[in-house]
Amino acid sequence: MFTDSHCHLNLLDLTPYAGQLDEALNEARRAGVSKFMGISVHLDDHAVLSKIAAQHADVGYTVGVHPCEDPETMHRATVEYLVDLASQDKVWALGETGLDYYHSTAFVQQQKASFARHIEASKQVKKPVVVHTRSAKDDTLAIIRAEQSSHGILHCFTEDLDTAKAVLDAGYYISFAGIVSFKNAQALRDVAKYVPLDRLLIETDSPYLAPVPYRGKSNEPKYVPFVAQALAEVYGTSRDEIGRITTQNFEKLLQQPN
Repeated sequence: MFTDSHCHLNLLDLTPYAGQLDEALNEARRAGVSKFMGISVHLDDHAVLSKIAAQHADVGYTVGVHPCEDPETMHRATVEYLVDLASQDKVWALGETGLDYYHSTAFVQQQKASFARHIEASKQVKKPVVVHTRSAKDDTLAIIRAEQSSHGILHCFTEDLDTAKAVLDAGYYISFAGIVSFKNAQALRDVAKYVPLDRLLIETDSPYLAPVPYRGKSNEPKYVPFVAQALAEVYGTSRDEIGRITTQNFEKLLQQPN
């Protein structure tokens, strides 16, 4: 069985399913996916994601605001507000938060402050933080260290070995998405070899970054086994074994106290 540790359930292209998310989830279940974590990008995404999670026992969600959102939204994400939102049982993590200097360097200080608040809230509720980083690895690591964050996921990992070692040393899990299956991603697969199996997670980041053989198409949770297959080739094991291990890791992460 497979866990999709990062999917944007409120952003999926549901055209093939006549607009029905239930059908998309059922298709994923038929592919062996047994758990889904729906990820918030906007601070108000919790309103939709909480309803989805309430209807599906195998779905949880996160609360938080992406670093590419507008500063006003980031400012609304106070520690107190995040803690209040994250108190619900079906909230499994905080985020996605982090730093993104690729899309914007206009609001760097706001991104940093928001990231730190998400970490503080995650500590208070004892739930992991889901971290996005792009073109900002040094500052991302600096904040993780400064805030003494040890309970989290660096999602959709595309960084170098030194970054992997640093977040592993902090106590984080590393999650790979469909990029690890791309033909031109050998350097990423080389880094993946160094990630201990007991700190590995998989995700789709759907509707983005569909894995081979669906690269370029709209992604969805049913494709997470293809991420597992790519990693199985890296680790010299089976796709199902990667699914079993990463599902076990995800369960451990959710139960892990700060």
